[in-house]
Amino acid sequence: MTSAGNARHGSGGATAVVTITFGPVDASMKEALGPDVELRSVAGVPDDERSRILAESDVLFCWNFAREIRPGERRTLPARFVQLVSAGADHLPFDELPRRATVASNVGAYAEPMAEHVLAMTLALLKRLPENHAALVSGVWNQNLTRWLSGSVCGILGFGGIGKATARRFRALGAHIYAVNTSGRTDEPVDFVGTLDALDRVLESSDVVVVSLPLTRRTLGLIGAAQLGRMKPDAVLVNVGRGPIVDETALYEHLRSHPEFSAGIDTWWGEPFHARQFHVDHPFLDLPNVLGSPHNSALVPGIVEQAMALAAANIRRFLDGEPVTGVVRPEDYAEDDLPGS
Repeated sequence: MTSAGNARHGSGGATAVVTITFGPVDASMKEALGPDVELRSVAGVPDDERSRILAESDVLFCWNFAREIRPGERRTLPARFVQLVSAGADHLPFDELPRRATVASNVGAYAEPMAEHVLAMTLALLKRLPENHAALVSGVWNQNLTRWLSGSVCGILGFGGIGKATARRFRALGAHIYAVNTSGRTDEPVDFVGTLDALDRVLESSDVVVVSLPLTRRTLGLIGAAQLGRMKPDAVLVNVGRGPIVDETALYEHLRSHPEFSAGIDTWWGEPFHARQFHVDHPFLDLPNVLGSPHNSALVPGIVEQAMALAAANIRRFLDGEPVTGVVRPEDYAEDDLPGS
């Protein structure tokens, strides 16, 4: 695939094709793209018209490329740019993407509602709300101590849009922030920042660990039994990144053997997005120290329209030859560099 910064692309006469089967093509998208970009959709159109529209595409506007673009269409598409509305790119079939295309994910588009969700899960687990509610249901009155967020150390693995939005909320409640990102630097006010090389230090120091990393070759299975063992016995782990960043069996066994440890799980190992039914290999939801949600941390009213407008603005930057955000590097996800990348 090509790099977004190599050359300027005149936008005059460009065609952006929406392959998403839900949500309207609304005025905010058209405004972000500008009047000289034709915005078209293949949702529900006959096959011959669909083929013609795709054959004229300069840009593809996708949610789930593998579901929306048929196998026989993929490598031959003329599109120079594939913009995802989703923030993650781990689901992409990299060896089947258009040969010339730069691909960008919609980084940061869902950061604010996801940060609220992280805060809600963290407070619920620190205050032991699920356990106390279950005890009351069974007739047990136990005024046990709960814990402060104020004064605690919150390790945020993945200090991009979600991580920074989470940090702002945690800092407002008096928490100390230990951040992990790719550069080991940040302009945000934090107590510590480092790369994944500092993972052990962050895990050992943190009362709360938030996983907001993308799923890549480097992060697959990042948190296993050894890493869980380095965390405090009563730590809280919240995962809004991707399920497989955390080893499923290791987490289950750690939760079962450390009842003071707790986990908020929004992203799971087997989700319908990947053409599977929701399933878990271990009965996490039977554990009193687990709080689960169905990967809906980003879903609030209006968020899809907002995300699509942000993605459209990124398309506009590409067409104008300006730097774009979220450019995906296939080598971060694939076993080998892709042919023609």
